[in-house]
Parts: sequence; C-alpha cells; structure tokens
Amino acid sequence: MSLLAQLLSPENYRIAITIAVVIGLFFAIIFLAIFARYFRLWIQSVTTGAGIGIWDLLGMTFRKVSPAVIVRSKIMAVQAGIGDRQGVTSKALEAHYLAGGNVPLVIRALIAAAKAKLVELDFKLAAAIDLAGRNVLEAVQTSVYPKVIDCPDKGAGKDSLDGIAQNGIQLKVRARVTVRANLRQLIGGATEETIIARVGEGIVSAIGSAKSHLEVLENPDRISKTVLSRRLDSQTAFEIVSIDIADVDVGDNIGARLQADQAEADMRVAQAKAEGRRAMAVAEEQEMIAQIEQNRAKVLEAEAEVPKAISQAFRTGKLGLMDYYKLRNIQADTDMRSSIAKTGMTATGRKTSNTG
Repeated sequence: MSLLAQLLSPENYRIAITIAVVIGLFFAIIFLAIFARYFRLWIQSVTTGAGIGIWDLLGMTFRKVSPAVIVRSKIMAVQAGIGDRQGVTSKALEAHYLAGGNVPLVIRALIAAAKAKLVELDFKLAAAIDLAGRNVLEAVQTSVYPKVIDCPDKGAGKDSLDGIAQNGIQLKVRARVTVRANLRQLIGGATEETIIARVGEGIVSAIGSAKSHLEVLENPDRISKTVLSRRLDSQTAFEIVSIDIADVDVGDNIGARLQADQAEADMRVAQAKAEGRRAMAVAEEQEMIAQIEQNRAKVLEAEAEVPKAISQAFRTGKLGLMDYYKLRNIQADTDMRSSIAKTGMTATGRKTSNTG
C-alpha cells in the first residue's frame, strides 16, 4: 500500500502528466510537420478526387518516391477522365517511378491517345514503351499525325535511289514515305532506318523489273504499288500509309557502257589468243628450221660416205673406170640443169617485180 501511495502521490502524478503532455506535444509537432509538408498536395488530391491520402504521401516519402510527381500525374489522369479504368492507380504510378520511368510523360501520352480516340493505349503498354527507351508521347503524336520520311535520307549522302531498267537505262528516284506509329509493335520493332532501307530496296527492284525505263516514266505509281504490295512495314514500329514518288530523273545508259566494256574485254582476250598463236607459230617455225638443218647435216654425212663407197667399189671390181666417168657426166649434167633452173627462176622473179 505504501508503494501505491507513493505512486499516486501528487508529486508523481504531476510528473506523469508532464511526461504525457510532452509526448503528446512531440507527436502533435510531428503530425503538424507532416501535415504542413503534404497539406497542399493532400488538398489538391482531395479536391480533384485523385484519392491519395496523407498517409499515402508519407509512405511515398519512405519509399523514395516523389509525392509531387505522383499526385500531379494522378490529378492529370483524373481530370482527363482516364483514371483507374486504364490502370492509372497510385500504386502503378509509384511502381513506374521506381522503375525509372517518366510518369508525367506517360500520363500525357495516355491523355493524348484518349482525346484523339484513334489510338488504343493503356497504362501498361505506355509504361512498357517508356521503359523501353521510346518517347511514348511522340509515338502517340506520330500515330495521330502521320510522319513523312525522305527516301533516301538526306543525311545519308545520296541524292537519289539509282535503279536500272532491263533496257540498260539508269533512273534516279526520290520518294517520300508517309508512316504512322504502330504502338503494338513499338517495343522491339525496327526503326526508321529499316523502313528507308526496305523502301529503297523495293524501288530499285521495281525499276529493275521494268522492261523499259519509259514504262516507269509513264506510270511512276507502278513503283508505289509494287513496293506497297510487299508489306515492308512488317516487324517495324511503323505502318506505311503511302509511298509517293517525288521525282524521277533519267541517268546514264549503263547497258551500253557495260556492252562497250565487254566488247573491249573480248577484244583484249582475242588479241591475247592471237599473240599466243603467233608465238606458237614462231616456235614451230624455229623448230622446223632446226629440223631442216638437222636433215641437211644428215645429207652431208651421207654424201661423205659416197666417195668411200666408190673407193670400195673400185677395190672390189664392182665399178669400172668407164662407169665412174658416166656417173660423173650424169652428175655434171644434173648440176648444170639445176644451175640453169635457178637462173631462170631468178630472172622471172625480177621481171615480175619490174612489171609490178
């Protein structure tokens, strides 16, 4: 009883009250500080129907989320009439903020899509596009207002797309491609460079399939129809609306130039073959001369054996003196006739030359 009496004594009672008042003041100051910090945002949320309470704002601070960004983005969504029906909740906004996304840009893109009534876009898709590094607001604007792309690109260093018709005439074409953003394929879809490359390839192929360049000049739209029929916008972030041929110029006669180059190459090949045949003929001639000299040497060798044979015939008695003289007379007669024949041929050749 004495301990209870001491605790309930007036002095201890005053101390307890003082401690309680201090603790109450401490919590009151903390509450007032929190209320003063988030009062403006809380009032905006309450008056606009954003549905974000004071404790939600305090929780955002602990989660390292900017309350101002979340509240203002939610207010924009609610005022635009999209709200929770497209998944725009405060939790979703916080999650996108913590993921490193641009929350106000996503909300503005959703508002633009809703006002245009031409683009189906929800918060999940918009957030995914934003986190993929694409400008979702620009994508929505491009989807509403189509964009014109020059083909070839002005920064590529080429003024035109060059194609050659089947008759060898070169055509220089400049085109303009009107595209609309395809939000469903914006993530992972190819960019403008792919569109330009595909359209350029299609234009060159369409020119090459024409039998004459006059067909292209008469109907430039045949290029557009051919290219559009190939669905070049597949797996890209854009949808091709139209391809317009801005200009068509006639270039060089590539076919004639190629034929001239081929003719010159054929002539060089023929000259090389002729030179080879001439070299072979010269070699064959030299070979025949060598063979003639070889045969002449054999004749001289055989003639050297004749005196030996005559001497042997004398010794054996097979050849008499009269027979030897007859043989010499025949040989002398043959030499004389040969000399006369050579002289006649020389005289005839000179007469012919003089007459000429």
